[in-house]
Amino acid sequence: MRLLLRNDAGEISLTKYFVGDDPIPPYAILSHTWKEGHEVTFRDLMDGTGLDKAGYDKIQFCGRQAERDGLPYFWVDTCCIDKSNPVELRDAINSMFRWYQDAVRCYVYLSDVSTVKRKANDNSYQYTWERAFRESRWFTRGWTLQELLAPTSVEFFSREQKKLGNKRSLRQHIREITGIPNAALEGARLSQFSNTERFLWIQCRQTKVEEDKAYSLLGIFDVEMPLRYGEGSTSAFKRLEEEIDKLNKCLRDLRSTDPCDDKKRIEDTKGGLLVDSYHWILKNSDFQQWRDNQQSRLLWVKGDPGKGKTMLLCGIVDELKKSIIKTNLLSYFFCQATDSRLNSATAVLRGLLYLLVKQQPSLISHMRKKYDHAGKTLFEDPNAWVALSEIFTHILQDPNLSSTYLIIDALDECITDLSKLLAFIVEKTPVSSRVKWVVSSRNCLDIGKRLGKVGQRVNLSLELNTESISMAVNIYIRHKVLQLAEDKMYNDKTRDAVLAHLLANANNTFLWVALVCQNLEKTLRWNAVAKLSAFPPGLDSLYERMMEQICNSDDADLCKRILALISIVYRPVTLKELTSLVEMLDDIADDLASTREIIDLCGSFLTHREGIIYFVHQSAKDFLLTTASSTVFPSGREEVYYAILSRSLQVMSRTLQRNMYNLGSLGYPAELVTQPDPDPLAASRYSCVYWVNHLCNWIPNASIDHSLDLQDSGAVKSFLEEKYLYWLEALSLCKSIPEGVVSVARFEAVIQERANACALIKLVQDARRFIMYHKWAIENCPLQAYASALVFSPARSLIRGLFKKEEPRWITIKPAIEDEWGACLQTLEGHSDAVNSVAFSHDSTRLASASASASYDRTVKIWDANSGACLQTLDVTQVEIDVNSDFYGCLARCLYTRGRRGASPGGITWYLFLTRYLIHPVS
Repeated sequence: MRLLLRNDAGEISLTKYFVGDDPIPPYAILSHTWKEGHEVTFRDLMDGTGLDKAGYDKIQFCGRQAERDGLPYFWVDTCCIDKSNPVELRDAINSMFRWYQDAVRCYVYLSDVSTVKRKANDNSYQYTWERAFRESRWFTRGWTLQELLAPTSVEFFSREQKKLGNKRSLRQHIREITGIPNAALEGARLSQFSNTERFLWIQCRQTKVEEDKAYSLLGIFDVEMPLRYGEGSTSAFKRLEEEIDKLNKCLRDLRSTDPCDDKKRIEDTKGGLLVDSYHWILKNSDFQQWRDNQQSRLLWVKGDPGKGKTMLLCGIVDELKKSIIKTNLLSYFFCQATDSRLNSATAVLRGLLYLLVKQQPSLISHMRKKYDHAGKTLFEDPNAWVALSEIFTHILQDPNLSSTYLIIDALDECITDLSKLLAFIVEKTPVSSRVKWVVSSRNCLDIGKRLGKVGQRVNLSLELNTESISMAVNIYIRHKVLQLAEDKMYNDKTRDAVLAHLLANANNTFLWVALVCQNLEKTLRWNAVAKLSAFPPGLDSLYERMMEQICNSDDADLCKRILALISIVYRPVTLKELTSLVEMLDDIADDLASTREIIDLCGSFLTHREGIIYFVHQSAKDFLLTTASSTVFPSGREEVYYAILSRSLQVMSRTLQRNMYNLGSLGYPAELVTQPDPDPLAASRYSCVYWVNHLCNWIPNASIDHSLDLQDSGAVKSFLEEKYLYWLEALSLCKSIPEGVVSVARFEAVIQERANACALIKLVQDARRFIMYHKWAIENCPLQAYASALVFSPARSLIRGLFKKEEPRWITIKPAIEDEWGACLQTLEGHSDAVNSVAFSHDSTRLASASASASYDRTVKIWDANSGACLQTLDVTQVEIDVNSDFYGCLARCLYTRGRRGASPGGITWYLFLTRYLIHPVS
């Protein structure tokens, strides 16, 4: 952009064109309506003409007013954009909203509003100019919509250049004139308003050029698109809606979990967030140093289990929401080791990115290029970390990124790739002065050592803030005791006894207090005082006491089975899934209320919310897997793995069938599938995705008692023979086909050495070829498992033979297919033209394919060699690869263009370095 500068003599000149990372000085901006032939243009200023045009007075006014406000620089659309340059015009229109948003002041010049004349019959108006203000042409124009909404400070001036008020003081008038909600006028992020609502704001406005009515909404929806003047309003709006749909689809696919929902669930599970229990941190010197010192980029909150770190970070999130300006960004993520969807480095980046892009949609441009090629697999495949970390880096370096706060709770509960996450935080903390980080964890030496490399770090140890934590816990105790006294109708003596016991034994641990109060809620009022001695101080002591009570209860065996199962599942299971996995719950499979009561019997180790079972805290799971392991797993964990496997096979055999969701046709797209109510997969969803994982955990230590299940006449082979295709359909409906590919490959690997299962081994081998060969079709259209997958499988395929009855009967002439599976293991779908080179990575986990000559699609695709998922698509005309990263570095160093040697830029020769496999070019 260019700015205007007014010198002491009142002369106005243009500055240089600011590009890239050029610092732009603070500036004011003018909003006005145009009058053809009266406006000063860019060419007029360059030629030194146009001073006699009527529009020059507006420019002079803007310069003088900016000078009064201490702003030497200002911007006026008529003369700061070279409209003869189509590239500059396109960039300006796509950037206009941001330019108005970044302005310190916006002056609205209303040429049709006068403070001098008083219209007839206007006694109902407070000001002489009020009726003219309401009828001003400015409120009817298309471009002025973004000029009203984008800036924080908008001031209105009359024809005489007299100030009428600002957006805040005239808010009620503007609301009545425009119909725009007060929240939007006050600066709330426009992404929180629905698409329909935002389209309504432009409905009664007009633009001189019909396409501009759509183009003026680009900033309102935070999207970019090329300008095509002459295409017509209908085409322009259609393209705009398509861009909005693409943005929304990318957001939906990026969302694995909404951290806002996770935060609310955590707070509700813990009984709500008590402001007085965390407010101490706002006065803490370490926190204030991080918040107020520009050089302090990272705050590490550390403390022992149960000290309230998670709720403290929830409080920090709430306080930052109140204190930061509305244009700033706040993103957060709560790691939970007990949930495989929330305990990986990839999940952390995915959650943080989701909230960032949701607030500032323009940031999605950093992932759209890869996403448009790869789709949802970009966020889910084995190399999602590589793609997401690269995208995140570009966002942190984006010059348009607003001031941002990033918060990650419970780093120690990041089970998968914690070292990668820590390295990323350490590396990226110094990247941008606009980004501040808050992280929390237990007192882990390794985490401390890694974070110690951040020079701008502030440590906040809860153990070193004993007085503040003690006061906070005491406030929490009094709050919980008052709740108990009210709910249980304690008399004063009982209330005081409970309060005294908690104050004396809490040892500054929120979780201990919460668990004791949870137990007292289940205790009869008259027995509360006597029961207090059953709650010893210290978390481990309390857990031991809880386990002892479970072991002495009438439901001990059932509770221990449930605790064992919840300890080793890969994600929190639903109540319905639990009843399908525990044999002792068969009689109450349809009675979820009774299942909830049984969960409540599990000694406060577990909690449930919205039908999903969670550990009350990570320390509870740690206790069960270590201290109480011999009690919970008396026959070893392998027996529990087997029990889950066995029950999974039973529930899948009972519930899986063809076309479970009653889809309309064989080609019905997976992306259009909606989950019916009731869901036929409700009880078996966990089993469908994870049964092979439990099988593989059990096989190495399979006992003689259960070994029959792995023999040729066993339950596993019977399931594959009877239900394999239905299982693939279920995986597609669960959006888990890639996981299925990996599971079958893992199953094949662990079953190979079992001499008494030759037929099972052959069946699994055939099943693996089947899923790998037809992965793409089944993943995109679930019912293709019964159509193209069967028709195009070899005649002697075991799976095809077993499910021949499912082949479409209307196909009378079938394609000629070889009798046996060929050398082709799987087909990788994605290139739009012929592939002329491929290469494996050094560890054979990734595959690169190139379609690179000028007549081809000129892309390189990176694939996961195991699942066949497309991990990345590189446009060779704009490829940017980190040459220090293993496979990508190898690939980058081996790509040369003839253009660099003086030949045609379109002709590209590829030299692919093969370290393990040598595969000849294929065309």
